[in-house]
Amino acid sequence: MKNKSDCAMTPDHDPAAWSEGVDAVPFDFGLKRRAFVHLLGTGLMVVFSAPALAQRSGGRGGGASAPSISSRLHFGKDGVITVFTGKVEGGQGARAELTQAAAEELRVEVAAVRLVMADTAQVPNDGITAGSRTTPFTVPAVRQGAAAARELLIEIASRQWTTDRDQLKVQAGAVKDPVSGRSFSYRDLAANDIAVRLLSQPVNAGVQVTPVADWKILGKSTPRPNRRDLVTGAHRFPSDLVRPGMLYGKVLRPPAFGATLTGIDLAPARAMKGVVVVADGQFVGVAAPTVFQARAAIEALAETARWEYVSHPSHQELYGHLEKHAQGGVPANPFPDEISRARKVLREDYHVVYVQHAPLEPRAALAEWEKETLTVSLGTQNPFGCRSELARAFHLAEDKVRVVVPDFGGGFGGKHTGEVGVEAARLARAAGRPVSLRWTRREEFTWAYFRPAALIRIEAGLDETGKLSCWHFLNINSGGAGIETPYQVPHQRSRFVRSQGPLREGSYRALAATANHFARECFMDELAAAVAADPLTFRLAHLQEPRLRAVLETAAQRFGWTDRFARKQPGLGVGLACGTEKGSFVAACVEVAIEPKENRIQVRHICEVFECGAILDPDNTRSQVEGCIIMGLGPALQEEMMFENGEIKNASFQRYRVPRFVDVPELDIHLLNRPDLSPVGAGETPIVAVAPAIANAVFHASGVRVRSMPIRLPA
Repeated sequence: MKNKSDCAMTPDHDPAAWSEGVDAVPFDFGLKRRAFVHLLGTGLMVVFSAPALAQRSGGRGGGASAPSISSRLHFGKDGVITVFTGKVEGGQGARAELTQAAAEELRVEVAAVRLVMADTAQVPNDGITAGSRTTPFTVPAVRQGAAAARELLIEIASRQWTTDRDQLKVQAGAVKDPVSGRSFSYRDLAANDIAVRLLSQPVNAGVQVTPVADWKILGKSTPRPNRRDLVTGAHRFPSDLVRPGMLYGKVLRPPAFGATLTGIDLAPARAMKGVVVVADGQFVGVAAPTVFQARAAIEALAETARWEYVSHPSHQELYGHLEKHAQGGVPANPFPDEISRARKVLREDYHVVYVQHAPLEPRAALAEWEKETLTVSLGTQNPFGCRSELARAFHLAEDKVRVVVPDFGGGFGGKHTGEVGVEAARLARAAGRPVSLRWTRREEFTWAYFRPAALIRIEAGLDETGKLSCWHFLNINSGGAGIETPYQVPHQRSRFVRSQGPLREGSYRALAATANHFARECFMDELAAAVAADPLTFRLAHLQEPRLRAVLETAAQRFGWTDRFARKQPGLGVGLACGTEKGSFVAACVEVAIEPKENRIQVRHICEVFECGAILDPDNTRSQVEGCIIMGLGPALQEEMMFENGEIKNASFQRYRVPRFVDVPELDIHLLNRPDLSPVGAGETPIVAVAPAIANAVFHASGVRVRSMPIRLPA
């Protein structure tokens, strides 16, 4: 029974299904006869399932199959090199990393590469930007496309010069003949008819990319290419976009979750000058020349709206609700015999609340129709998924929908869906003009999806030597990411059981791995205490994975774990945690102080060691680790959605407190570079060790076990 999990194939486990983990909003604005005929045209209608379409489509703007060189790169006769990718930039550093990857293989400077991202009319479908998959999947694809173009440059030059191609190398964007001194550049490639035909061929998956030892650009820190536009304000985020004749939209929201509209008087809003009112089933919205007018119109509609309410559990009833609605019931421990033979048995429940992503920029979209063609610019991590969402909502062929994603202000797994784009498009179609729709912070807190809450139940047995003999780990509701224990246990099973959560749920940075690591690493400390063992020693006794051992031992050494754990000081404690997710490894050691008067937990110091294979950009990787730590502090200590009677009670930053500068502790971050290993993403895994290390430090300081996140001491 080693390393066995009963998890179904969920979005946490299936890389192709990230967007399926989100509770989608089912928009459907009806299919008129004219639109149906336009959609079908004349001739044969063939219907493919989604997997079949994904396999058949390819090239720029197509599906997930390998694109041609020309769909990945364009060489201009003016010397401009353009690289195309379906990935987005939401602050995680993909723009710099992908530009580096292309420049490395093309043998040009970073400044010579122009990157076009996330425009479905121009770029190949590189999939959703989620799951730390840009580094292990899209970077290699860009490198292969650029390497193929570099090899083609050499091939054409060798043909023209009748020179042995093995004697030719690309430097500074050109091939030079070592004998005659002639050169052939990418600019020349663009003007060569043979090259143009060859560029349309698929990228050879076997093309050789540059070994790590020969990297000149990758492996070094590279500033974000559009940084000047960001700091000067020249860049236009989705909420900044303006079009001639544009109107501003607002949507009528229900007063509570599950409430349905039973009646409304549209006349007061329609009487307002310049206001367009849309009522389409449960969708009611307005478009107006100014934001002020749009707000006034929607407030007038809200005063006349009549609603039918449904009962809804509160946050105080959350865990009982999740357990009651567990699909198939709560499974029993499959190891009753091992439990009965164990010298010691521990059983505990851990609780994890709902939290919001709280991105810097709330959802925003600009929609514009040209006859039956729709263009939507918005902030999303899933441009091609949003294109499909828009096409379904308006019953359009996907080639009639264009989604453009400017660099936007944060996602963290929270912008996989395109509801704001669908809403803007519905208003724009009625108005006959472009419409900008910008969610307020309250709308973002209430109607965007949440990181799922969890009830996690663990039971384990220890033998007479103090070693783990059996392990049963059960996650109810939040997911299977990071659910498998890395520790060696003869009999173990980890399970994820779906439940019916009371709030809209979806992806979050590291998905359910944060909840699963919190419960597992806190429980490991409890097991260590049960046998009077040092938490570090206890972990290492059960840990064989060399990469996880390396980060844990390095963090403990840098932190001075052994001495600091043994040294007892009133109100001061240390804790540690480690884990692995998405192919990378992390360990954290934390020092906390308990302020007795306020009964407040102050995190004073965090040492985190992270390893993600070969590091592509050290500064950006360090920034990702810092961002994970700081973001992780919020759910660890403060963040929690409060809801009652179907209403969010803390839908503002005044009442929902995210970490501030004053909350940031001293950070000691160490990156373990492994140039012998393939690089993987760094944007998620560093968050998973933060909360359990803090909880374990709180016990060391106070003697109180806290099994809920956020971690709060009893009053």
